Amino acid sequence: MLNIVEKFLSVDGEGPSSGELATFIRFQGCNLRCSWCDTTYSWDKESTAEVLTAKEIYNYIKETRVTNVTLTGGEPLIQENIDELLELLNLDDNLTIHIETNGAIDIEPFKKRHTQNNIHYIVDFKLPSSNMTNKMNLNNLKIVENSDVYKFVVGSNEDLQMTYELIIKYDLTSKCLVYLSPVSGNIDMQEIVEFMKDKKLNKVRLQAQLHKIIWDKNARGV
Repeated sequence: MLNIVEKFLSVDGEGPSSGELATFIRFQGCNLRCSWCDTTYSWDKESTAEVLTAKEIYNYIKETRVTNVTLTGGEPLIQENIDELLELLNLDDNLTIHIETNGAIDIEPFKKRHTQNNIHYIVDFKLPSSNMTNKMNLNNLKIVENSDVYKFVVGSNEDLQMTYELIIKYDLTSKCLVYLSPVSGNIDMQEIVEFMKDKKLNKVRLQAQLHKIIWDKNARGV
């Protein structure tokens, strides 16, 4: 059984399928407490709206008739029985699965267990402004592949500096897609663009969260 905070159909607000329709499954529970988290409502057990089996979640996804699927949270990869759901999704070549994971969980065992090419990992790296940098799993920086994403959520110049150092050290742009995402209210996107220009950050993408532009930034289920 899996604890679900919300499930809904919307447009993907960020990442490689940004602007496309996607079915969202938001899981309850997270092993981090980022200072700027915008989904704190998913932390507590009381936020669970439904407890569903993997098959029930898969059936809901198929009923939407939308082929992009985003598993988010909370943290999807700490969920008990998540492998059962991933196995079902992995067998369905008609679906494209994006797993939004917080960077503290080693994704390598999941990659080895679910080997079809329809599951992609959108991996965060928690920078200094999050207060969670020491929780990051550095192996993820080594084993991401070209269909995966590394997302750096930046809220300060210090965050930008660390992002640059990590991109260079791990040659990330040759391994996977790389996105910079601003912490709303903490940093101006112009500052990020100027940093990208100064560092000549080729193959790095600045992203705005579409769902926060289309709807109120605190809206849920969108």
